[in-house]
Amino acid sequence: MSKGIVTRLRLSSLRLRLVVVFALVALTAAVAASGIAYWLNREAVLTRTQDGALNDFRQEMQNRAATLPLRPTQDDLRRTAEQMATGSANYQVLLLGERDAGKPIVGASNPDDFTLADVPRALREAVDTERPVTEANPYRYHLFWQRTERNGTPYLVGGTRIDGGGPAGYMFKSLAAEKADLNSLAWSLGIATALAVAGSVLLAQVAATTVLRPVHRLGEAARQLGEGKLDTRLRVTGADELSDLTRTFNSAAESLQKKVADMSAREESSRRFVADMSHELRTPLTALTAVTEVLEDEQDSLDPMIAPAVALVVSETRRLNDLVENLMEVTRFDAGTARLVLDEVDIADQITACIDARAWLDAVDLDAERGIVAPLDPRRLDVILANLIGNALKHGGSPVRVSVRTEDAELVIAVRDHGPGIPEEVLPHVFDRFYKASASRPRSEGSGLGLSIAMENALIHGGSITAANSVGEDGAVNGAVFVLRLPLDASGITLEVQTRSSQGEVEEA
Repeated sequence: MSKGIVTRLRLSSLRLRLVVVFALVALTAAVAASGIAYWLNREAVLTRTQDGALNDFRQEMQNRAATLPLRPTQDDLRRTAEQMATGSANYQVLLLGERDAGKPIVGASNPDDFTLADVPRALREAVDTERPVTEANPYRYHLFWQRTERNGTPYLVGGTRIDGGGPAGYMFKSLAAEKADLNSLAWSLGIATALAVAGSVLLAQVAATTVLRPVHRLGEAARQLGEGKLDTRLRVTGADELSDLTRTFNSAAESLQKKVADMSAREESSRRFVADMSHELRTPLTALTAVTEVLEDEQDSLDPMIAPAVALVVSETRRLNDLVENLMEVTRFDAGTARLVLDEVDIADQITACIDARAWLDAVDLDAERGIVAPLDPRRLDVILANLIGNALKHGGSPVRVSVRTEDAELVIAVRDHGPGIPEEVLPHVFDRFYKASASRPRSEGSGLGLSIAMENALIHGGSITAANSVGEDGAVNGAVFVLRLPLDASGITLEVQTRSSQGEVEEA
C-alpha cells in the first residue's frame, strides 16, 4: 500500500472505518471459503487414500492370508506379509497367528518400521471381537481402521481377521504425502485469502474515495460558509443521496445568505439611524448648552421658585450631551471607523492630568512611577481612565487607588475602590451596553455606555479590561478592582488599527 494511501487512512477516520469494514468482510468470506475448501479437499484426499489402501488390504487378506495353514510358522507369516506389502498401495503388513493354542507368533513385512506396538489397543480389541452371524451381518469379523500419528507423521492403521481361525492382519500406511499435499493446499488458500483481503482494501479505497470526495467537498464548502463566504455553492450531479444532500446545502446556504443580508441591512440601517440622530441632535444640543450655560451663570439671581427647575434643566442637558457623544462613539466602533492617534505617553502624567481635569485629586490615591512610557492614544486612554475612576468613585467607596506596573510586555493599570463590590450575577455584564444591575432602577445618572466604551477603547489598543472583587483575608469583599492591560509594543496596535480600518473608513464627525 502506498504512503499516500496510508496517510489518507490516518487523516480520515471515516475512510479508515470503511477500509476496515471491507477488509473484515473480505477476510471473513475468504477464511470461510478457504476453510470449507480445505476441509472438503482434506476429506476427499484422505478418504480416497484410505479407501484405496483398505480395499487393497482386504483383497490381499482374502487372496494370501486366507491360504495360510491353520498353524502357520513365523516364516510363513513373514513371507506372506512381505508379499502383501509389495502391492501398489505402499503399506506395511503385520500378520498375527498361533503356533499352538495360546502361543501367538508375529510375521512383519518390515519389523523395523511396523511392530505390534504400533497398533492401538482399541483397534486390536475391535479386530479380535467376534460378532454373531445374522442376515444383516454375514461376517464374524470386520475390517477396522484408525488414524494415528508417530513422530509427527500421520499414519493409517487398519486390521481384520480371517474367519475360521485364520490369522489377524494389520496394515500400516504413511499419510506423509497426503499431509504435504494438504499443507501445500493450505498455503495456496492462505495466499489467496491474503490477496482477497488486499484486493478488498484497494476496492475499499476506491469506494471510500468515491463516497468521501463529495463529503469532503461539502465539508470544505461548509468551512468557507463559516468563514463568511456566503456565496459558496456546490455543483449538483447525479440523483443519489449525496446529490440530495448537496441540494439541501445549497438551499440552506442561499437562505442563510438572504437572512444575513437582511440582518446586515437592518443593522446598517440602525447604525446609520443612530449616527444620523446623533448628528441631528448636536445642533439643538449646542443651542441648549449655550442657553443652560447662561442660565447657570444667572442661577443666583433667579427667583427661588425657578432656580430648582433651572438646575434640573442644566444637569439633564449635560447628561443628554454626554449620551449623544457616547452614542456617536459607539457608532464609530460598530462601523469599524474608530482610529488611533498614537503618541508616546508618560502614564503617570496622563493619569494625573485625567484626575486633575475632573477635580478628583483629593479622592484618588495614585501609585505610579514616572518614566513609564507607552505608545498610546492619549484621548482614548483618558476616556478609559475617566470611566474606570469615575465608576469607582460613583459606585464604590473612597479611597480609590490607581496603581501602575509593567508585566512582561504589558502595561497594567489597576483601579480599586473600597465599596461593597460588584454582585456575582452582575460581574459578567458590567461591560454590556445599557446594562442595569437592578431592574427597579432603570434610570441612573450615567448613560450605561461608559464601561462598554472603555472596553472598546482598550480592545482597539490591543488590550483588555477585567473586573473582579477584592477579597480580604477574612473572605469578605472589600471593594471592586478593574484591571486595564495594554501592550507596550506598538506593532500589534498598528496591525489592529489596520484590521479595523480595512472594513471601511468614514470621517469622524
